Amino acid sequence: MHTDWTHVPVDYGDVLRRAMDSLFKTFENLSEGTFIVDKNARVVWINKRYAARFGFSDPQEVIGRDCESVIPNSLMREVVITGKPILLDILENDREPLVVTRLPLKDDHGETVGAIGFALFDEMKALTPLFSHYSRVQQELIATRQSLAQARRAKYTFASFVGTSAVSLDVKRRARRAAQVDSPVLLSGETGTGKELLAHAIHGASARAARPLVSVNVAAIPDTLLEVEFFGASAGAYTGADRKGRVGKFELADGGTLFLDEIGDMPLALQGKLLRVLQEKEFEPLGSNRIVRTDVRIIAATSADLPALVANGRFRADLFYRLNVLSIHAPPLRERTGDIEALVYAMLEELSADASPRHSGQFVLHDDARRLLAAYPWPGNVRELRNTLERAVMLSDSEQIDARTLRSFMGTASFPAPAVVETAAQSAVPHVPHVPYAQAMIEFEKQFLSDALRATGGRVAEAAQHIGIGRATMYKKIAALGIEV
Repeated sequence: MHTDWTHVPVDYGDVLRRAMDSLFKTFENLSEGTFIVDKNARVVWINKRYAARFGFSDPQEVIGRDCESVIPNSLMREVVITGKPILLDILENDREPLVVTRLPLKDDHGETVGAIGFALFDEMKALTPLFSHYSRVQQELIATRQSLAQARRAKYTFASFVGTSAVSLDVKRRARRAAQVDSPVLLSGETGTGKELLAHAIHGASARAARPLVSVNVAAIPDTLLEVEFFGASAGAYTGADRKGRVGKFELADGGTLFLDEIGDMPLALQGKLLRVLQEKEFEPLGSNRIVRTDVRIIAATSADLPALVANGRFRADLFYRLNVLSIHAPPLRERTGDIEALVYAMLEELSADASPRHSGQFVLHDDARRLLAAYPWPGNVRELRNTLERAVMLSDSEQIDARTLRSFMGTASFPAPAVVETAAQSAVPHVPHVPYAQAMIEFEKQFLSDALRATGGRVAEAAQHIGIGRATMYKKIAALGIEV
């Protein structure tokens, strides 16, 4: 295609001047008003329509006046002072609000010599689609923030730790005392004994309750990712890093509580960094020179024997002493069998609601079922008890739960025969076992886990979920007990 260049002006500056003149006239004709001020924010020019809107029949009357005396609430002075535009704004006045744009005017040296403003619309309905979209996005953002804030609040209270036995009351007394101070807390006990519940209750009753509660399961995160999980990372700090960087749990928990579950599984190298943060109350995100100050209360939990790990050199003694300021031991369920009935009915009440409408009534335990539950050693503790009841509720055809129904969900290979249960309940002379308690528990746990693995065809994750323990804990127990998978 042939282009005719004969009419192209030689002076390209002329094209620019014509474009600017044309653009100005277009805006002046289409907008509701045009307004120009000098470097002192005094009116240089105003079109007739705009002048009339603010009560001036002759535009010449306002020349030389301060912009605010002509247009109340005008921000033209701010544009002149800062040299920065205000591209889209709403100008409130005694009539309909105006949507306005304000631009600085600069000389050849880049100095601001004035400003020009255009009143684009005099009816807000012209921007209704834009405002509707903005409003919807704002509402979604608010809802997301509220949901996130709710997720980082305490989910349990001390009332959630069901039990009136002596050991249970002592645990709650110590936990309430821990909530009144700001020192680190170390929760110990077997898996499924309610350590996380206690951590939530302590936070919820503390002065930090309105701030975030952030949880990290150390055993569930690969060692290579733990540092980033704790301290965050700058953009591009490592291969695959988020281009916007990542905020760590310490920063998210600022002002609140950081719950470190299974602290005994933390690598030694990271233990030193954690100790420094606890002492100095500051850290640097991975790949960053930025110092982040942090105000975090630490609640740590472990199912491991930390003193033994310290003795074996697998856990730093200085970190152990730093964490072990207030220690609370969550007892296993077999040491508070007097709480089992109360726990069972509290769980059944919750599970009954979930089972509706398939079951319309409340589930009731027969006496033989209660004796069965009391006789069982519960290696998975409260978590295993809930898992057993949940399966019974979901799979039973009746609201009446007896020993025969329960036994089918508790593992026949690891549970004493019915005659033994009845004898233990009725006999005045207890049977003295020939095997030490510790050895019996090890053998029982090994058999129990082996049965669970066999029932799931050797699938570790499924077996762990089935009996109510964590996958990482399951793997550790398999290794410790020498179970073949």
